[in-house]
Amino acid sequence: MSTTTGTTSSTTSSTDPTPDATRITDTAEDQALKARQAAMWALGDYHAVAREVIASLGPVLVEATGIGPGLRVHDVAAGTGNVALPAARTGATVVATDLTPELLAAGRADAEAAGLDITWQTADAEAQPFGDAEFDAAVSCVGVMFAPHHQLVADELVRVTRPGGTIGLLSWTPEGFIGQLFATMKPYAPPPPPGASPPPLWGHVDHVRDLLGDRVEGLTAVQQDLVVDVFPTPEAFRDFFKRTYGPTIAVYRAIADDPARVAALDQELVDLAQRFDRGDGHTVLDWEYLLVTARRA
Repeated sequence: MSTTTGTTSSTTSSTDPTPDATRITDTAEDQALKARQAAMWALGDYHAVAREVIASLGPVLVEATGIGPGLRVHDVAAGTGNVALPAARTGATVVATDLTPELLAAGRADAEAAGLDITWQTADAEAQPFGDAEFDAAVSCVGVMFAPHHQLVADELVRVTRPGGTIGLLSWTPEGFIGQLFATMKPYAPPPPPGASPPPLWGHVDHVRDLLGDRVEGLTAVQQDLVVDVFPTPEAFRDFFKRTYGPTIAVYRAIADDPARVAALDQELVDLAQRFDRGDGHTVLDWEYLLVTARRA
């Protein structure tokens, strides 16, 4: 199902790049936070999630942003290359960055096996190591939404994109399955660090519009569903995410010494999948996401 949530030019007041961005990203506290994030996403096997569950999202974003031959593209918070690989297949020149080297290594191996030439570089989405207006497109598929400082990310996306270039973002919505997965895990997780914004906010178009401000034009936003039918049962979903998905693994590690809480979360994840399950004898889940595209003013 696809629901159009708006096609508009952004008319909010100008959102200038955050003046203390360097100070924020250079603090010892923030560097420690980023190190923990990188380690979290290296847990388990996110490559399996990207390959077996959400592989179709990358081509959706590539098509929506008009990526093609000759364009210089930055896949930000690229993970294992969900967008980078299909973008490179169009003939675009692609640079893929992520905080977690282990994810980039898996993506690099996939690219080499497919004969694709992609540049892979460890980097922070909040402090990108590139010049102003260096890319024709800056895109991210369920990636930058997990960076703690949303405004810094938006500022960097705008900065590295040339005027007239494209910014494309695909993010899980708060109300959708993955947004509700994080809501389910929240009572079991350690409190978020001070100043960090909730990732699913990127799934609200008003939030994204406010972040980008009048530095973009022609902003469009569409809510769509990824149909996930790879899990035979709700329990199979739970066990897969306990084994592969870094945030879920991290939450279980935080409560590992409390068997009652582990059992409670086990049941809550099954209950979540059952609530969303529309299959008949085989689990079928609709994972809602927000697809945003805009043109750099």
